[in-house]
Amino acid sequence: MSGQAYAELHNHLFPGDADEHGAVILAGLAESERNIRLLVREVHLARDGKDFVPSKRGHRRLCGEFVTEHILRARDERLVYLAVHNHIGTNQVAFSPVDLRSHERGYPALLDVTRKQPVGALVFAKNAVAGDIWFSQHTRVPIESALVVGATRQSLTPTPVNDDSNIPHYFDRQVRLFGEAGQVILQKAKVAVIGVGGAGSMLAELIARLGVGHVVLVDSERAEPSNIPRLIGSRWADAASWFMSPTRPKWIQAIGRKFARLKVDLAQRNIRHASPDTKIETYATDCCHSKVASTLKDCDYLFLAADTMRARLLFNALVYQYLVPGVQVGAKVLSDKTSGIVTNVYAVTRPVTPDHGCLLCNQLINPSKLQEESSSEQERQNQRYVDDEDIVAPSVVTLNALTAAQAANDFLFYMTGLMSEQANQGYQLFQPTKRDVSWDDPRRDPQCLHCGTSSRSCRARGDGAELPTISS
Repeated sequence: MSGQAYAELHNHLFPGDADEHGAVILAGLAESERNIRLLVREVHLARDGKDFVPSKRGHRRLCGEFVTEHILRARDERLVYLAVHNHIGTNQVAFSPVDLRSHERGYPALLDVTRKQPVGALVFAKNAVAGDIWFSQHTRVPIESALVVGATRQSLTPTPVNDDSNIPHYFDRQVRLFGEAGQVILQKAKVAVIGVGGAGSMLAELIARLGVGHVVLVDSERAEPSNIPRLIGSRWADAASWFMSPTRPKWIQAIGRKFARLKVDLAQRNIRHASPDTKIETYATDCCHSKVASTLKDCDYLFLAADTMRARLLFNALVYQYLVPGVQVGAKVLSDKTSGIVTNVYAVTRPVTPDHGCLLCNQLINPSKLQEESSSEQERQNQRYVDDEDIVAPSVVTLNALTAAQAANDFLFYMTGLMSEQANQGYQLFQPTKRDVSWDDPRRDPQCLHCGTSSRSCRARGDGAELPTISS
């Protein structure tokens, strides 16, 4: 659940009166080979004495009218219904025998109402949560954990977890910063880098050296000679540079392009050198293919280092539809079209998280470019007024280093719980020619189809909404 949703729920359940309180959560469902996730979309607080009332069989219960209203909404919206209450405690919690008997009496009927959409219950202590999720009358499972995806990352479990994972000795210096628990979090994390060019190749190596256990690399392009000054760990042979020299005939250059190494292969090689135990998945294709998107939705964190509008749109949808936090990185050199004089140089790091405005709301997804990218090459040629080659933008390795380092630090301190709750959540803009750093607070439109709160948005719907993908 998002940080804002958790704060609202926690404040309601624990107002300081040492009593029980109730609520209903409506959640999207996301299934993958790795796990099944419930994604909190709506939190409905039960009013004491009206919606949450004394019970003949236990201490408190949700009243029938409150349950009926929200179970029907769950059915109509194809969401998972979760009844919520709290117990007095701090670091561990469990359902009482009375709670479990009430589930056994009532949940088979609720499953009929929702037309087999899962139902369940959560019980919270101040720093713990337990769950009883019913997929059918014969299939019910507990929850392993709940993740709060806010300004900081918080994991709640039914009881304290003593993880005995084996931490390699060579991580000793960084374990001294964020502890063994932080290193275990990184080892268990699945992280994607979308686009492994200049900034992305740096990010791939940085997170591997931090000890991330599972890295997904996505990029359809092959190395070119002009990439080598910016591709970390690359060699001239990787770009088939002899074949690609401008002095060679076109047919020889075509051979070079065919035999140049894929960028994902170069990034994989770097990771293998840095962290031989890291699991690596590579996709040498468009990130918007449905197979790639199904892998990305299962990640714990996303780095977007590709600059196409289609990649931005998919990334944006993943953050809000599946509540996967991420960051978009980039660098740009602006110049006067007439004189060629450089007017601005900047690198930017844009955190994109469920509690804040998205790339769409902040006009960072250009509709006309998105339409152009979705057209065929022939259609794009037909739409051009001048049959020019695309203009190649300036790019420098040091600008990529600025944004990659900041993004990797944000990821590290967020995942390990060291990020301050008061940390600035805005976009960070570096302007090296001015030696200036500035911030921009992301805007949010409540009616946005990605990050908005309207019934039409894809926010936290998981597999219940379509991603902007293309057929594989």
